[in-house]
Amino acid sequence: MRNNKFILILIMSLLGGCSRPADQSANQDSEAVSVDQNILFVDYTEIFLDEFWSYSPDWATYVGYYKFDDKLIVPDAAARAAETDFINRSLSQLEKFDTSALSARNATDYALIKNQLESTLWYMYEFRIHEWDPSNYNVANIFGLIMNTQYKPLDERLLTVTRLLQNVPAYYLAAKQSIDQPTVELTRLAIEQNKGALGVFEKTIQGKIEESTLDAKQREELNNQLTTASSAIRGYITWLEQLEAGFADNPARDFRIGKDLYEKKFGFDIVSDLSAEQLYRKAIAEKDRLHARMFELTEQLWPKYLRDKPILKTPLLAIKQMIDHLSVRHIDREGFVDEIRRQIPIIQKFMDDNKLLDSDPTRPLVVRETPEYQRGFAGASVNAPGPYNATANTYYNVTPLDHYTPEQAESYLREYNHWILQILNIHEAIPGHYTQLMHANKSPSKIKSIFGNGAMIEGWAVYSELMMMEAGYGDHEPELWLMYSKWNLRAVINTIIDYEIQVLGLEREDAVEMLLAEGFQEQTEADEKWRRATLSQVQLTSYFSGYAEILAFREELKVKMGDKFDLRNFHNKFLSYGNAPVPVIRKLMLKELELPI
Repeated sequence: MRNNKFILILIMSLLGGCSRPADQSANQDSEAVSVDQNILFVDYTEIFLDEFWSYSPDWATYVGYYKFDDKLIVPDAAARAAETDFINRSLSQLEKFDTSALSARNATDYALIKNQLESTLWYMYEFRIHEWDPSNYNVANIFGLIMNTQYKPLDERLLTVTRLLQNVPAYYLAAKQSIDQPTVELTRLAIEQNKGALGVFEKTIQGKIEESTLDAKQREELNNQLTTASSAIRGYITWLEQLEAGFADNPARDFRIGKDLYEKKFGFDIVSDLSAEQLYRKAIAEKDRLHARMFELTEQLWPKYLRDKPILKTPLLAIKQMIDHLSVRHIDREGFVDEIRRQIPIIQKFMDDNKLLDSDPTRPLVVRETPEYQRGFAGASVNAPGPYNATANTYYNVTPLDHYTPEQAESYLREYNHWILQILNIHEAIPGHYTQLMHANKSPSKIKSIFGNGAMIEGWAVYSELMMMEAGYGDHEPELWLMYSKWNLRAVINTIIDYEIQVLGLEREDAVEMLLAEGFQEQTEADEKWRRATLSQVQLTSYFSGYAEILAFREELKVKMGDKFDLRNFHNKFLSYGNAPVPVIRKLMLKELELPI
């Protein structure tokens, strides 16, 4: 058994011995020192991650590291103090490495670890999200994951659940003690999602108990723990409902975070060469370019669909009329999830036939209805396994439309019409999130896969849409190009409204009007986007930020490589760096290809 503490002390002492007197020959043992630094750093990352997971056991289980799968952290002041001590120790240990002696890949891992640690401290002590976001407190995700991942026999997983459940009452007590002046919007989300969480304890786990071979005593203990946990969750919901009712007398926190916090959060989350304001300006220019392209497509399609009507002189109104006309073609409400299941193998075949990038049929994708405890934020999402259990299922979560009125459902289906539903599946599944995250789990660097950059991940999904369209998906049908442009416009306007809402104080009426009139979105989609913009900050900018940087890098590489540029090789090489920020991947690839940066 490895003594990690001893090894860490040895590494730090060796690093201390690596410093050389200033007058020593510059090249004396320089190669050996460089090798030592890289070997020591790789060893250090393994030790660091093992301790890191002890402070984030639920995250560890998500990425397939099951050493702490029966540990539920009680999110109180003592836990935050312990994590802070670990972070400060880790930052001190990082300072002992000479980054100039590290390889490009190791130097990147160094930067990602440092950003993760500093970001966590910022979230904890300046952003203080634990005080005003009650939706942060929800235990259902980890229990649902354990039940749905067959990483060990069912009986063993149920015994793990029994041990985890012991801390649930203390968990929710700490949540109530931590929360101070939350936002109205996040309070409501927490109520909704924790109500959904009850199903995990009162249905999902109960069903698994019936399938198990636990003895009577084990079943009794587990059932008692489930009853206690459900009671704690119900108590939290009641407490939140009382909190919400009291907002009239005790004003809630404004969900807008303002320019200073927004720019800092953008810096930690996006890791771009641009500031948030610069990206906002870039998005405005891109919106105008897309509008011009969409009007050209509308003029092309007008004689086919609306030849009896004169084309409107105002371009945005003409585009909207054409999109409205086409959007009536959509799947039935009841067949929404099944249609997504049907399309996935068709899209996969197109990607493979056109040799756009490597795929791996041994890494399964499962389309499922979104678990209730995850609903309320996005209509479609992906839960992917981490690098420690990379062959586990990836889940494509699709929320059924049973919570909508008939009018809302029709609006939603017009938004995700015949053409856009295909783009959605490209984005979420193939060659978007599912394919990208599958490649990320094969990266030799766990750090790059674990500490994933949201702009790279979302940006790739947006870029993958363009990749498929350029390859001829849909036979270059102008209707599909128009709808693709509308969808691409969504990423651009996400950036614009997020910045304007959070920083410039854009109100609901004006934001929804922009989404309807300039984004050509349906009312239900616009309403949902406003809600999402009140529940998060900066995340909506990740789509356009990452997409723009990936596309710019691809075009740069085409110029630099000339006839040697190969699209499939570019995609495979780009994804081989894991989930690192796009500017980081760019530098690594250019260095590896021996091209000027």
